[in-house]
Amino acid sequence: RASKFLAFQEVKLQELTDQVPVGHIPRTMTLHMYGAACRQLTPGDVANVTGIFLPMPYTGFRALRAGLLTDTYLDVQYVHRLKKQYDEIEMTPADEQVIEQLKHNPNVYSHLARSIAPEIYGHDDVKKVLLLLLVGGVNKTIG
Repeated sequence: RASKFLAFQEVKLQELTDQVPVGHIPRTMTLHMYGAACRQLTPGDVANVTGIFLPMPYTGFRALRAGLLTDTYLDVQYVHRLKKQYDEIEMTPADEQVIEQLKHNPNVYSHLARSIAPEIYGHDDVKKVLLLLLVGGVNKTIG
């Protein structure tokens, strides 16, 4: 008997937040990626994925109790990343101008905090804490 080892990755694909109706949970789908398709996606990437939609086989005791419904997955054949990584993004003069305007705005901290979850009214202190957690800070090295 011989064994063949393949690179394998299971990925959860989630619906984009701008396409989810207000108050609903984004839908997800399981992707199975083999070989060269592995490690092409990282969390947060936006991608078009092409593949074969298949039922997930049940084994063991679950196979005996399986009804008419089954879980499904997408056997990935091709991945096209749409969203660029941060190191691939280039600043345009218009972007630099907007950042320069924000730099001189005395209320930039409150403005950025209010932009977090704008559908939730109030809770400005919580939003400011979340903003600071998202932005982070400098690493302190002692020694």
